[in-house]
Amino acid sequence: MGITAGMVKALRDKTGLPMMECKQALTEADGDEQKAVELLRKKGLAQLSKRASRETAEGRVAFSMDPDSGRVALIEVLCETEPVTTTEDFLKLCQAAAQITARIDSPTPETIVEQALPDDPSRKLGDVLQDIVNRIRENIRIGRVSTVSGNVGHYVHHDGRKGVLVEFSNECPEEVAADVCMHIVAMRPPYARREDVPSDMVESERALATEQVKGKPEHLVDKIVTGKLNRWYSEIVLLEQPFVKEEKKSVQQILREASPELTVTRFVRLEIGEG
Repeated sequence: MGITAGMVKALRDKTGLPMMECKQALTEADGDEQKAVELLRKKGLAQLSKRASRETAEGRVAFSMDPDSGRVALIEVLCETEPVTTTEDFLKLCQAAAQITARIDSPTPETIVEQALPDDPSRKLGDVLQDIVNRIRENIRIGRVSTVSGNVGHYVHHDGRKGVLVEFSNECPEEVAADVCMHIVAMRPPYARREDVPSDMVESERALATEQVKGKPEHLVDKIVTGKLNRWYSEIVLLEQPFVKEEKKSVQQILREASPELTVTRFVRLEIGEG
């Protein structure tokens, strides 16, 4: 069967792949478009395997909320080069992956790609990822994924490379929640609360502080060591950090001013390149 330019163009429009590859696939499939699509997908799978070892240092963070469960998701989708992160294909993949993550319990990168697309139950997210890899010719993969439920604040930075989810103990005013999220993006606290800091880290810091006050009057040692530990906590614990928009107050003070019992239960911070 002769392969016409119209047949090649139709397959090109359907798959987004180069004209020569489409013509070759149609030739191998004896003009059968569906068979040609399957051939191209099989070749795409081979390309996916070849590219899997390539470094993925670029990407975007995406957010989504599931209205039924109230679950909020934050994920990262990774690729090799920065220009890919602004393509329509990549942005659609990010949004679909975030929507799927918010819908399912205990999501992982492996389970997400096996889920059906929100707008096309006949296809899996992994099928779309494979098609995009075949078109863009880069390694693309799902990175870290997180979900939070309850009283949640969220923020994705304008560059798409950083995002935060915060679980509050009670309902938090929208403006305060946004400010706390942006504080976390800027200040990178490792821990939400003092009790979240590993005990071995605390003991190591206490031992260092004690060593530094050797020779001081005995009745001042405990006070000095406690002061040093408090300053250390104010550097690494979100609630004790000076608030970026009002440094004379801690984050916890800002929250308590909004609501007397309000605090942060936990948070998730994702930044491309830090995973």
